[in-house]
Order: sequence, then structure tokens, then C-alpha cells
Amino acid sequence: MEIGIGIDAGMGSAVEDVQEDLVARCVAGERDAWRDLHRSYYPVAAAFLRKLGIREAEAEDACQEVFLQVFRYLPRFEGRSDLKTWLYRLCVTQAGRVRRRAQLAAALHWLLPLGGPQIPPSVEPGISEVEAGRRIQAALDGMKPAHRVVLVLYELEGLSGDEIRRIVGCPVATVWRRLHYARRELTASLRGLPEETK
Repeated sequence: MEIGIGIDAGMGSAVEDVQEDLVARCVAGERDAWRDLHRSYYPVAAAFLRKLGIREAEAEDACQEVFLQVFRYLPRFEGRSDLKTWLYRLCVTQAGRVRRRAQLAAALHWLLPLGGPQIPPSVEPGISEVEAGRRIQAALDGMKPAHRVVLVLYELEGLSGDEIRRIVGCPVATVWRRLHYARRELTASLRGLPEETK
């Protein structure tokens, strides 16, 4: 029993030493170390993202985004957790971003059905979900904060009017009024038209 524990601890220590060495070499700027890290951990991240529900078509882009974060923040990695654990956290964050973009894209498709005759040139049929998400995010960023909060809580988070009322601290009638203006504001922004909001 004790021997087994000792062997496991020794193996864990060896893995940690290899990991520390790889991280140190990457931080020092060794290109081969970055390649080794990418080769070793890319399949782990890609498989985990797929298990988190990221579709095959989006998995590669999502994984690339994760590794951009790895390359950017690895110098700050303190080794208090396993590198794989840190990578999993980055994957969870990225999966959340992908889901939010998909929700934004779905909201865009709901607000402006693609292919309809009234769609402006800026919203073309066949637009990718990523591009749709980028456009709707830019439109959301330009909205009045009170309108944006209500729209996001209702359309993207799926909360009821009463739940939103409690969160934003206003009568439910005000929630519905703000939602009405938020939809108009967002639609006008996506179509490139000025919209008077209240």
C-alpha cells in the first residue's frame, strides 16, 4: 500500500517536473517548446470542447482561441494547478463565449430573418454565425444600457418579466416598455437606421 502511494507520488512529481520545464521553456521563448506544448495539449483541448457541446465546425476556431489565451497568459501561469486543469478552465470560458455568440446569432436571425426582402445589404443571406454574432454584439454595445439589460435578460438569458423586474428594480410594465424599445433600437442599429429611443 505505502509502496503504491510512493510510486504514484513519484510519477506525479515527474509529470509536474516535465510540465514545469515545458512551461519555463515556453516562457523563455523557445519555439520548439511552444510546438511541443501545442502538439501535446491541442488534442486535449479540442476533445474537451467537443464534450462541452461545441460543434465540430466550431471546435477548431474555439481551440485556436484557447491557445491564443495560453500563449498570451502562460507567463502568468504560477503552477498552483496542473497545466491541464488551467487549460480546461480556458476551454470552459471559450465554450461559454461560443454559446453566447450562437445565442446572439439566433437572436439576429429572429430579429431579421435572413433572406427576407427587407434585409439590408449589411445582413446577407448565408452569413456565418460568428459574423452574425459580431454584428449583433456591436449593435448591443451601442444600445442604451437600460434597454440592453432588459433585452439580454429576456431574449438571451430567457428570464421572465417578473424576474427581470426584480433584477433591474422597476415595475414589470417598464420592463415590457424597455424591451419594446430595445428591440426597435437593436433592429434599427442592425439595419443601419437611426432610431429614436425613450
